[in-house]
Amino acid sequence: MKLLPVLLLALCTLVVGCGTVGKDFDGSQVKKIKNNVTTQVEILDWFGVPYKEGTENKHTMWTYQRDTWQAIGEGKSKGLVILFDDKNIVKAYRYESN
Repeated sequence: MKLLPVLLLALCTLVVGCGTVGKDFDGSQVKKIKNNVTTQVEILDWFGVPYKEGTENKHTMWTYQRDTWQAIGEGKSKGLVILFDDKNIVKAYRYESN
C-alpha cells in the first residue's frame, strides 16, 4: 500500500512538469522571407496570425513563438521575430530553433 502514494506523486510530477507556450508555426517557410521584399500579407499567409504584436522605434514587430518543456528530457523552442518598415515590408527578421 505504501507504493500507491509514491506512484501517484510520480504521475503528478510528470503531468505538471510538461507544458507549452505560444502558437506553432511552419519553420520551413522562413527561408522564403526576404528583407525589403516580403510583405506583411505574405507573412500572414505563410505563418498565420502572430503570437505577439508590438512596436520597436515606431515600426510594427510580430513574434511567432512555440516553447515546450517536460519533466524528463529536453524541451523544444522556436521563435521568429519580424520587423516591418512603414510600408509593411519586412525590414529585418530573426529565427531561432533547437
